[in-house]
Amino acid sequence: MPIDLKKFTTHLSNNADKLGFGKGKCALFVRLALQAGGLRTAVWPVHAREWGPTLLAAGFHEIEVARPETFTPMKGDVAIIQATSIRKSGHIQGYDGTNWVSDFVQRNGFWPGPEYRTEKPSYVVYRR
Repeated sequence: MPIDLKKFTTHLSNNADKLGFGKGKCALFVRLALQAGGLRTAVWPVHAREWGPTLLAAGFHEIEVARPETFTPMKGDVAIIQATSIRKSGHIQGYDGTNWVSDFVQRNGFWPGPEYRTEKPSYVVYRR
């Protein structure tokens, strides 16, 4: 299934909150951006942590990332981060070529918030 990564990342960047923080809508924002890029599927996961099989079915593959703090992502990469003690749905984000983006632009790098930076839950990065 072809996905236009430029359309995906442009939609993601253009619709994210650039000044604040997320509102718990990362899965919706990333889904809408993937749809803008051409992804079609009959089932859309509700929780961010559940998106792995959907991405694999769309032709993404897992890549090895030992340390997200030193990892250099590529435009169009998508990361799924599992739940924390606070965020039970986990998190999903796409890399727009400059920043990780979900429903907000993550100016602090890979980890989307303080509890993620503290707890460092498991994660997988997917690439097309």
